[in-house]
Amino acid sequence: MTTRQLRRAATTTAAAATLALLAACGEDGTGDRAVSADGTPPTSALAAGTHLGAVEITTADEPGLRRFYTRGVGLEVLERTDEATLLGSDGTGLLRLVVDDAPADDPSEAGLYHSAFLYDEASELAPALLRSSQIAGAAYQGSADHTVSLAFYLGDPDGNGVELYLDRPVEGWEWTEEGVTMGSAPLDPNAFIGENLDEADLTATPDGVTLGHLHLRAGDLEEARAFYQDALGLALTARTDGAIFLSAGGYHHHLGVNTWTAAGAGQRPDSLGLRVVRLAVPDVGELDALATRLEEAGVAAERDGDTVTTTDPWRTTVVVTVQA
Repeated sequence: MTTRQLRRAATTTAAAATLALLAACGEDGTGDRAVSADGTPPTSALAAGTHLGAVEITTADEPGLRRFYTRGVGLEVLERTDEATLLGSDGTGLLRLVVDDAPADDPSEAGLYHSAFLYDEASELAPALLRSSQIAGAAYQGSADHTVSLAFYLGDPDGNGVELYLDRPVEGWEWTEEGVTMGSAPLDPNAFIGENLDEADLTATPDGVTLGHLHLRAGDLEEARAFYQDALGLALTARTDGAIFLSAGGYHHHLGVNTWTAAGAGQRPDSLGLRVVRLAVPDVGELDALATRLEEAGVAAERDGDTVTTTDPWRTTVVVTVQA
């Protein structure tokens, strides 16, 4: 056996010791779907090119979370003050940590189910997965082959859900009259790490990590659909038991919303965890159209130059800006 093969075997053994194999993320994503009339991606009111901005979460342990998201996930510190830290990749902000001493997040309330960080290459995802699972206070939670993507789930040191994932080529995504096919087949994290990790990759900073999607907890799916689809302008791309998925521009989803733990929840109390969801639209015309949709839907919003701020039915702040 070569030195390289020995190192790969050692890395795989370490991964096996670190990652406890758990159930593949609960819901299987294969229930009733209703979105696309002709087997193509549905058209969203928000234009193609719309994407997520930096999600904002509050924490009483900024150093612990900063360590997890930099040394583990592979983000970089872009800005830091006593009150907040902006983390990102290639100069783009993806996550803002705001220092707070509020009570801990309650999974039975509306809030953040997970933030999902998208990698360009399996060779960048594998070391991030291994590093993240070894950070003190982090917890490996499972994995799944979602047909459109390969996904691995963890909890950060505060218990916020985190997904690290890799998209499959868009040409292979299946769109039916019921929407995009997103399954939940078993995915062995140890095999994935063993196949895609060299020892030299362990400390490498990944290039171009993005915030691929957010998944939220909510109290009612129809209220969530009315706000995020009808008022905000995302298109419904898939539906399963207890969850809906929405996107702009034909992506499988920029936003998931579920009621798996928070069914019936009302407006969120002040707590740690999710604080602000951000979207960026391509131009001012898109922002104008959004402001009109919100007004026609009776949703309160404030316009300040190239920014529209509103709140969803559970008191989560949603900020939409024009791309810089």
